[in-house]
Amino acid sequence: MTELEIEYKTLLSYENYVKILKQMIAISPVTQVNHYFDTSDFQLKSHKMSLRIRTFTDYAELTLKVPETVGNREYNLALTSDQAKTILASNQLPPSEIAALIQESGIALDRIACFGALTTVRREVQTSIGKMALDLNTYLGKTDYELELEVSDPEQGKKDFDAFLQENQLPFIFAKSKVARFSQALAQK
Repeated sequence: MTELEIEYKTLLSYENYVKILKQMIAISPVTQVNHYFDTSDFQLKSHKMSLRIRTFTDYAELTLKVPETVGNREYNLALTSDQAKTILASNQLPPSEIAALIQESGIALDRIACFGALTTVRREVQTSIGKMALDLNTYLGKTDYELELEVSDPEQGKKDFDAFLQENQLPFIFAKSKVARFSQALAQK
């Protein structure tokens, strides 16, 4: 399954995270673990792609993100928990459109390995302006807080996101992708 992901996001201070959390307290949190993959010399990153397995309590999803003119094209493959564990243990991707796209980019599948994981506790709700997610992320001894808005119309979505930030007196703080923040923290270790 493929989909176009268009999202706007900002990092939040702990105080602003708590402010938005109060608005979403009735929403049950979901814990997900993102396991990130690349080659030892970061060939996927050099192609501006990212590859992850996102695990939940009883299922998982393999996702390859490829940049588009606007947003990212996501290629998703549903996995059972056991399939995800096998991939994580062996670093061998199953035959799929994702594996084929990686190979078409000139990257050997046998060079890909998991280089770390980031855990997110997410509260997500569909709003009139798009799907909003409030995330608490932990990785490599760090914690950060993030607000995301996923939209279908990039121009209107940007206006709506900016208006939401203004209405809630939230400063915009540029947020790299989770994998980029994880990689940066890993490089600093």
